[in-house]
Amino acid sequence: MREERRLRVFVERVLRGIFGPKRGEVTREWRRLHYEELNDLYSSPKFVRMIKIEKNEMGGTCSTYG
Repeated sequence: MREERRLRVFVERVLRGIFGPKRGEVTREWRRLHYEELNDLYSSPKFVRMIKIEKNEMGGTCSTYG
């Protein structure tokens, strides 16, 4: 259980680094994204499309994107 928690925290930290902060709709202040928001962004077709475009622009040589 502890290892799963540590892995989840690591994944959240990486995804927050990728997506950055978000401005709150009501308060208009910057805030960190919550796990559910990160998961929605990461699994969205828009994100997958963005990765594919970047991969094509790089000539498909970047090992980061597989």
